[in-house]
Amino acid sequence: MNQHILLITGWGGGTKLLQPLQDALTQQGHHVELINIFNALDPEVLQQQVEKARAFDVICGWSLGGQLATLLADQISKQYDEQKILITLASNPCFVANDQWETAMDVQTFQNFKRFFETDAIATLKKFGFMVCQGTANTKQDFLTLQSLIQAQNLDVLRAGLNCLEQLNNVSILKKYKGHQYHLFAKQDYLVSYKVEHNLRNFAVEFLETELISGSHGMPLFESESISCKICQYLKKIKQTFG
Repeated sequence: MNQHILLITGWGGGTKLLQPLQDALTQQGHHVELINIFNALDPEVLQQQVEKARAFDVICGWSLGGQLATLLADQISKQYDEQKILITLASNPCFVANDQWETAMDVQTFQNFKRFFETDAIATLKKFGFMVCQGTANTKQDFLTLQSLIQAQNLDVLRAGLNCLEQLNNVSILKKYKGHQYHLFAKQDYLVSYKVEHNLRNFAVEFLETELISGSHGMPLFESESISCKICQYLKKIKQTFG
């Protein structure tokens, strides 16, 4: 039952934000490696991460990390005809809205965020951190917890991450992916609408599963125990059903 899981964090906070989830999954018997976001728009960087991800059974990511996990699973499938288990947490396959995918952040709001980031990165990251926690009765306490775990980030990595959020559109990948995929969303998520879960559920894809739970965008951090249990239950079900 032990699985090798590659876990990719989200934008802006560093890997410590997912350490509670990593620890919870490890306690369940899985081997979990936690990595930061990367510039998937750079073909060389993306290929390096593809080669790394091939060694894992499960590719899992939170928010932007979920988009990156989707890209890796897709590339491994295309290049090597290997189907990894894909799991995303509070992740919109297309973060910025367009005519084909309207359940996302509108373009002007995102452009304003990028501009604020260039003007005052620290203040923008703090504002973003609050949005990660927003939506539940525990917002203020959760924000303090998040602030205690955030690591200083390389600005170039953060800029590249914003460009990924702006440009990546993985909708067609999820519609075509032949491997098992599980997408978990939170009802009170301030950054990724719960309606995305409904959109994905309507895809006519054989091995796609979704689930909607109570919580904020930061649910992998603040609900790490319950999220790890859901992931483990999903992996166990696949094992029992497909061997």
